[in-house]
Amino acid sequence: MAFVRSPSETLWRSCNLVMAAFFALAAYVQINDPDAELWMVIYMIPAILTVLVGLNPLITGNFIWKNLTKLHLFLCALGTVYLGFYLFLHTERNILHEEEGRELFGLGIIIVWLSLCHISTNEYLKIQEIK
Repeated sequence: MAFVRSPSETLWRSCNLVMAAFFALAAYVQINDPDAELWMVIYMIPAILTVLVGLNPLITGNFIWKNLTKLHLFLCALGTVYLGFYLFLHTERNILHEEEGRELFGLGIIIVWLSLCHISTNEYLKIQEIK
């Protein structure tokens, strides 16, 4: 008998693979940025973490995956606070016209998606126990 995935698991895996591609593309477009190395690393970490979730959602229960995710979320949150204060003090126009505003928005996307992945750990493991 073949193993059949539920539609919600297939959707979750697909969304993670799409987000992994998004983060990888975001890392790639940083190539012309003055601080490209920093931002490429910031985007490649969630790209790798989300591709792992897309391939195997149970990876979210792994000690290394969870701690790397927590560390990256913490550092992105610090960066968000820093950029938020910087923009509050120095912005004279729409924040999306500022490089720091786009960086802040990117950090927000990382925080939201990795938080969803981290929260999904408990839910996914509960579903697997029921099966």
